[in-house]
Amino acid sequence: MKKTFTSGNIAIAEGAITAGLKFYAGYPITPSSEIMEYLAEKLPKLNGVVVQMEDEIASINAAIGASWTGVKSMTATSGPGFSLMAEAIGLAVITETPLVIVDVMRAGPSTGVPTKTSQSDVLQARWLAHGDYIVPCYTPWSVQEAYDLTIKAFNTAELLRTPVIVLSDAVMAHLWEPLTIYDQGEVDIVERKIPKGVGIALPYKPDPDLVPPMPIFGKGYKTIVESLTHDERGYYAPHDNNYRALINRLNMKILKRLDYIFDYETYNCTSECHYMLLSYGSTARVTYIAMLELRRRGYNVCMLRLKTLWPLDRERLISSCRARKIVVVENNIGKIYMDIDRVFKDREVYSAPILSLELPSLREIIEVVSIWL
Repeated sequence: MKKTFTSGNIAIAEGAITAGLKFYAGYPITPSSEIMEYLAEKLPKLNGVVVQMEDEIASINAAIGASWTGVKSMTATSGPGFSLMAEAIGLAVITETPLVIVDVMRAGPSTGVPTKTSQSDVLQARWLAHGDYIVPCYTPWSVQEAYDLTIKAFNTAELLRTPVIVLSDAVMAHLWEPLTIYDQGEVDIVERKIPKGVGIALPYKPDPDLVPPMPIFGKGYKTIVESLTHDERGYYAPHDNNYRALINRLNMKILKRLDYIFDYETYNCTSECHYMLLSYGSTARVTYIAMLELRRRGYNVCMLRLKTLWPLDRERLISSCRARKIVVVENNIGKIYMDIDRVFKDREVYSAPILSLELPSLREIIEVVSIWL
């Protein structure tokens, strides 16, 4: 392993390299551009390819195409570019294409404040494309976790044949901290499941885990990649039975692996905890300090930090803490709060939204949280 000192953006790039990234397509956009700049210098030396496309639409479609040639692929952007990727993310879902999409959030709507931060893309990450689907989404709170969760995003993409989102933000992008980079063999890397033999393949015939082996272009397979509702052969099949089977499988292959996908961390969550702060990403860094300060002031408060935003594991969240009041702290108008409120139906759940172009301050978080304590 190698120890270094670097930024969140570079940690994401290094995590992708460790996971086996071989193709990156992107378009420069603040505050994600350093990911492409770093990979453009380093990935070709590792027999990889980096292409600057004409826009974000072309970028994600190039990454989808590259994935079907058998290589691990990725693109990165920020909110406006992420919006442009909507249709292609739906394409990656229905064609079951392994792919990692990094969204480094910034203030919006529209152009907003390109150099400032936000957590306003949370629901865009969940509902960006039309149709019924689940795209796993990870959100780091440190440079090390940006690296680790990028590796996990690639592993999830390959394990379940699905696009996966890494949701960072402008604070995380430019935060510098120590980073441990793993050598080959020091971390588990999931490789793609491909059909046995060559010839005619059924690209959407699932194994018992509901994930089909993925034929690779140029390797002798005869297959079709269809964006329409299709059967196991990939042929257009506009019938209720085919549609139900496909949509249910696309969702269930994700939900059956909540044990692997969903991750969180708790702090001081004992049976005596009265209040729980829930946060994620960069905002959780200050929320953690706020939790310690409130405990110093005599409040029996604990904290839960989400590493996975989608899908949420309801049972594990409910069993994580018995606090009677839950306060959700996030740098937006209160987005993940809506799902947390549905999860903890038997508790008092309150939203503590903070709209800040910088990392919310300790004073701001304590003030808004104290309303509910």
